[in-house]
Amino acid sequence: MMEELDLLKKDWKRNENSFQQISEVDIYKMLHKKSSSIVKWILIISILEFIILRGLDFWVLLDDEYKNKMNLVHMYSFEVILTVINYIVLIAFIYVFYKNFKNINTASSTKKLMNDILNTRKIVKYYVWYNLLLVAITSVIALISEVKYNPMLSNFYVKHQLALYVLSLGIMLVLFLIFWIFYRLIYGILLRKLYKNYNELKKIDL
Repeated sequence: MMEELDLLKKDWKRNENSFQQISEVDIYKMLHKKSSSIVKWILIISILEFIILRGLDFWVLLDDEYKNKMNLVHMYSFEVILTVINYIVLIAFIYVFYKNFKNINTASSTKKLMNDILNTRKIVKYYVWYNLLLVAITSVIALISEVKYNPMLSNFYVKHQLALYVLSLGIMLVLFLIFWIFYRLIYGILLRKLYKNYNELKKIDL
């Protein structure tokens, strides 16, 4: 009787390990699929953002009235150069997002998937900070140019320096905050979901 009980325990233990393995494989497949879907959305959103926002940049630069206004404050050539550089940088980011999607989509192990998730999160954060830094830099340069070459603003600056500094800082902070909220809502939600998948994968990998 004792021998039969021992055999039954061994058989049960063997089956339990088998069920655990099957469960982990299923969990990995599910997390793999979810992670791939999230990175695909990051890629899609970045492409849509590029088409819409950079399309607006291109359309504005071709507008004669806007071109004349920017030429008056010596900003048009700067905007053209900045737009070209920005196009190159953003296309490079989109290409990296595509590579991340392909890497995650073809990940063959838990460790590789975890590394790909961390790499994707890092690149998206670089992308967000690049865009926020661009907003800050262009705002400062535009303000300096307006004060220097716009007669009405120059006269106001001479009489009310402090008021102009406070007003300009307030406008730049509002702009920065709007873009920060935009990126935080769109990419932040996706990154949090991706990190949740990473933590679930860590439990499997232990």
